[in-house]
Amino acid sequence: MIYYNNRSGKRSIAARIACLAFVMVIALGMLTGLTGCSSKEKLYVFNWGDYIDPEVVTLFEKEYPQYKVVYDTFDTNETMYQKLVSTNIPYDVIIPSDYMVSRLIKENRLNKLDKSKLPNYSKIMDNLKGTEFDPTEEYSVPYMWGTLGIVYNKKLIGSDVIDSWTCLWDKKYEGKILMLDSVRDTMGLTLAMLGYSMNTTDASEVEAAGKKLAEQKPLVAQYGVDDIKQPMINGNYALCVEYSGDALWMMGQNEDLEYVIPKEGSNIWIDTMVIPTTSKNTEGAHLFIDFMCRTDIAVKNAEYIEYSTPQTEALEELGEEYIGNHVFNPTAEELSKVESFVDLGDSVSLYNKAWEELRLSSGEDNQKEKNLLWIYIVIAVVVVALVVFLVIRKKKKDKIKYEE
Repeated sequence: MIYYNNRSGKRSIAARIACLAFVMVIALGMLTGLTGCSSKEKLYVFNWGDYIDPEVVTLFEKEYPQYKVVYDTFDTNETMYQKLVSTNIPYDVIIPSDYMVSRLIKENRLNKLDKSKLPNYSKIMDNLKGTEFDPTEEYSVPYMWGTLGIVYNKKLIGSDVIDSWTCLWDKKYEGKILMLDSVRDTMGLTLAMLGYSMNTTDASEVEAAGKKLAEQKPLVAQYGVDDIKQPMINGNYALCVEYSGDALWMMGQNEDLEYVIPKEGSNIWIDTMVIPTTSKNTEGAHLFIDFMCRTDIAVKNAEYIEYSTPQTEALEELGEEYIGNHVFNPTAEELSKVESFVDLGDSVSLYNKAWEELRLSSGEDNQKEKNLLWIYIVIAVVVVALVVFLVIRKKKKDKIKYEE
């Protein structure tokens, strides 16, 4: 029922490596446990793969020697959720995305935070607090964040101004548009363009967005996620819907590329740190979350992950290279028109229906093209066979005449 955004292709690969590393850590833990480490209190942390500077865990254990971090990873919010609710592992800190936080709150799976134990929370950007998925700021602390926008090729768009989602419907870019194969993102940007909430549960609004995407479909060269980044970098396409982190990387590969958050508004995604009700060590969990919000640690993680940090002092220490980069650090004006995704509940079926109709339509068109191709092949075979038959028949007649 819930959709996720695979914002970093390296996560899925790194997650597999991390899982292997985790097994090795467990084995090592069992051995060291025999030599006295068993007296340490365990702190179970569940995070995305490749989403923390590995040295940070070591630094935490050095500063708080009473704790042994048991670190586990996941590759999607959904796999995290399934493991959280189906295993007996007493996770103390997990790092889900915004809309998943909404779901966990609704299902009473999160503990409220004790802000007196989180002094570094005051260093988190105010505009990332009090969001729709946690309006009272009682359950989550922002960890990393980013936006959704358009990457465009300055050479291919010429003097055109790319500042609106409507550019993706401009017929002059037919065959030069790359779209995300993601229902929440693609439906969301269309809803924003139409002036609706990206989280609307109004059936007529969702249906209108689906019809608008159907109108756009003939202009789209490809729907994808990781597979649309390199073609855009190669300079073959004019417009590409992307996440800010990937956009920043793509711009580093091709200086002709630029990124914009359209004027109608867009999605701001936030990955957060929360304490699930499975926790048996809430004291250590608060210490870990506050440690991650500390300036020097936030800097280390931002440099390693290359996504935007919500920590104000860390951003200042990262310097002008980051502060002056509107992709990494959007302006106040850009942030005034963004919206976080929330859990849609049963209304997700409305999005599913609209998206399936769009993709089915695409599939039907492809099938028609395939059917037409087979018709041409059959006709060609018949024509060739007829020509061969006539040639053979003529040769036989010529042979008979010669023998006579």
